[in-house]
Amino acid sequence: MTKAEFAARLKGACASVEGAEGLLTEIDSKFGDADHGLTMSKIARAISQAVEESQGGIQEMLDDAAMAVMGLNGGSAVPLWNTLLDGLQEAAPEGDEVDVAGLKAMFAHAFEALDEISGAKEGDKTMMDALISASKAIAAYQGQEAGGLFEAAAKAAQAGAEASKGFVAKYGRAKSYKEQTIGTPDAGAVSMAYFFRGLAE
Repeated sequence: MTKAEFAARLKGACASVEGAEGLLTEIDSKFGDADHGLTMSKIARAISQAVEESQGGIQEMLDDAAMAVMGLNGGSAVPLWNTLLDGLQEAAPEGDEVDVAGLKAMFAHAFEALDEISGAKEGDKTMMDALISASKAIAAYQGQEAGGLFEAAAKAAQAGAEASKGFVAKYGRAKSYKEQTIGTPDAGAVSMAYFFRGLAE
């Protein structure tokens, strides 16, 4: 996969998240601050612009995106997404091409970085419900096509976000609502699923 192809997928992922702003706001308004949609749109726009303007290779492009996100105001989602992007760039190639093995290494490193600062596990009703599922799918992927890798990740992320409906919130403002949160998906997991959907498309 060339840098240009990866950039196009990243911009598609950002467009997917931006398109879901209304839905994310609606979900977050039930037990959160009703700002997740707006925050994720800001993050998506920052990533997309950084990717568009980046002049370097794949690693530099992802570093530019991480730096762009770090400069935003927007609650807990900002440092989490900055960590994810930073993790991707740390394992990314400096040049303009990456193969499936390289993508797998990048996403594995990004997950480890986020897992370290998040502390949330599957079933805690956070963005990690989608990311853990996607990360497992990426690690298990046996094909040689980047498109197939992202399709597997998107499917798993969607399943993880859907599964979050059945969990009790253990983090953030929603945790005070306890069992009332069952039946509503986690907004962070849903936005993560939209990101992977856009990568796949």
